[in-house]
Amino acid sequence: MKKTLIGLLLINVITLVYADPIMLVSDEEVRISNINKSTIQAKAVSVPDAPSIEVLSPQLGSNINSPTQIEVKFNPKNPANIKPDTFKALYGSFKVDITKRLLNVANITPQGINVTEANLPKGSHKIIMSVEDTEGRVGSKTVEFEIK
Repeated sequence: MKKTLIGLLLINVITLVYADPIMLVSDEEVRISNINKSTIQAKAVSVPDAPSIEVLSPQLGSNINSPTQIEVKFNPKNPANIKPDTFKALYGSFKVDITKRLLNVANITPQGINVTEANLPKGSHKIIMSVEDTEGRVGSKTVEFEIK
C-alpha cells in the first residue's frame, strides 16, 4: 500500500512537471460568461479582520499573455492563520467553481497559491477568490483581467 501511494505521488509530480499548462477555463465558459455580464453588483460589507488576498502575478492592468504565472498571497490578521483547505475560486458571471482545476496545478500553502503556468483563453476573465482563517472569517477578492 505504501509503495503504491508513493508511486502514485511520483507519477503526479512527474505529470505536473512535464505536462502542458492546464486550461483553467474553456473557451465556451469565457464566451458564456462574457455574454451574460451583469452590470448589477451586490454590495458586500467586508468582515472586520478577515484575511486579505493579494494578487502578485500576473501584473493586473498590464498586457497578460497565456500561459501565465498566477501567484496569490494570503494576508491573515494576527493571531489567526489561513486554512488553505477553505480556498475557493469561482469563474465568471455564473460563478463556475474552478477550485479543483486550479488546485490540480497549484502549490497552495497558508501563505498563498502559486501556479507556474496557467493556460487561459483569450478574452476578458473574472475570478472570485475566497479563503477562511482559523477564526472563521472569510476574505474574498474579485479579480478582472484580459488575456491578449
